[in-house]
Amino acid sequence: MSASLLKSSGVVGAMTLLSRVLGFARDVLFATAFGAGAAMDAFLIALKIPNFGRRMFAEGAFSQAFVPVFTETRTTGSHDDARALVAVTMGTLAGVLSLITLIGCLAAPLLMWLFAPGFGADPAKHALGTELLRWTFPYLMFISLTAMSAGVLNSYGQFAIPAFTPVILNICLIAAAFIDAGSVHLLAYAVFAAGVLQFAFQLPSLWRLRLLPRPRWGWRDARVRRIVRLMIPVMIGSSVAQLSLLLDSALASFLGDGAVSWLYYADRLMEFPLGVFSIAIGTVILPALSAQHALRSPAAFSQTLDWALRVLLLIGLPAALGLVLFAGPLVASLFGHGAFDERDVRMTTYALWAYGAGFIGFSLVKILVPGFYARQETRVPMRYAIIALCCGMVISVTVFICAKSFDLPAAHAGLAAATASSAWINAGLLFRRLRRDGAYRPAPGWGVFALRLVLANLALGASLLALAGPLDGWLESSLDDRALRLAGTIGLCALAYFVVLALTGLRPHHFRRAGAA
Repeated sequence: MSASLLKSSGVVGAMTLLSRVLGFARDVLFATAFGAGAAMDAFLIALKIPNFGRRMFAEGAFSQAFVPVFTETRTTGSHDDARALVAVTMGTLAGVLSLITLIGCLAAPLLMWLFAPGFGADPAKHALGTELLRWTFPYLMFISLTAMSAGVLNSYGQFAIPAFTPVILNICLIAAAFIDAGSVHLLAYAVFAAGVLQFAFQLPSLWRLRLLPRPRWGWRDARVRRIVRLMIPVMIGSSVAQLSLLLDSALASFLGDGAVSWLYYADRLMEFPLGVFSIAIGTVILPALSAQHALRSPAAFSQTLDWALRVLLLIGLPAALGLVLFAGPLVASLFGHGAFDERDVRMTTYALWAYGAGFIGFSLVKILVPGFYARQETRVPMRYAIIALCCGMVISVTVFICAKSFDLPAAHAGLAAATASSAWINAGLLFRRLRRDGAYRPAPGWGVFALRLVLANLALGASLLALAGPLDGWLESSLDDRALRLAGTIGLCALAYFVVLALTGLRPHHFRRAGAA
């Protein structure tokens, strides 16, 4: 099972890596063409609103509720049962989302005021954001249907197509930026087109599995009602990180032009390893955990969680260290040119320090939450998520009040730190509950594994500090010099990390059998 999970995680990680690389290319084009000005702030809020719904509803609540029910149906029932569930779920989901999309487009001015109240002081900025939102909001409907299709394919062990699908959005946005570098309207049109294409891209795979029946309304179907009951608490729980990010954006909209963009670019850098590794692992283990729970195999369930945590820490700890110690060079090399000036680089670096400090917290949530949803236990994660959200909101509001009172120059970084804190609180509560329930029992060998990680990360940190140098040196270098230096530094530091792991005895086969040290 561990070998299969490792292979599946590799497939998802590779496809996600491609998407993230193209995402970086997209963001570099954005930074070069738009910098961190008012037009970019307006587009980012217009994109953030449907993305909030996507992560809370499509990839969050719906996927986490649908996959366990569908996996149970597929495991214990017939293919016709699975096909019927797809029909009623897709039909009901499409009907509900069509209504939500209509309401969202009509209420675009209200939504823009709600998510970026600071734009109210600039009527032109608010009007631009509203216009863009009417084009980006339908993306929520199409990406939700895409998420359902992905859940079906993942349940059948097909991870490559769903993992590749996000690439389409980046391709559309890059094409739009090339067609008219400077038109945020064209970017909004590209988001709409990407939603349609992403859903259509999944359909041939469903057809080959004979799981593309005619959708039909099924609100009274017992299985649909069960998914909805599971979704409601999951929706609240899954929204915590997104609500924290949106609260940051709302408060940042009062901090002047650029603050929303600085948080966006820092979040994008943090999301790169989060998507490639953490979300990939969480995506892979949910169907496995759901099947193990349905087959009443608690030992295998615990071993799967143990494997996921080890793989996460193996890759996540050096990633977090790099985000903090190498933040300035990363921002300068990737975004620091064109309209993205030196001040934008420094302000984004401050935000990335904060997000980097919370990276492991964000990652642990992605790994631990499936341990609850696979058992169709949704209320406990919801309760913990609300607690974490409230703590983060208190910190964010406190930081904002202090920033406005004392005119602090980098208040947006404090907002990012509040989001990171809420992630750590959520992760701690989830881990403690899994241990208390007996759903997770650490396998032997954690002491040796932890010592290896400590030694390897010390070597990595020392290498980063020695090779990074002051930020001014990076800002004064040409773009080509930055790229070469960035690649060389990352390569040498990664080599140092894995050499130390090898010298301390860690081998790939340790992650191919459950419980290995």
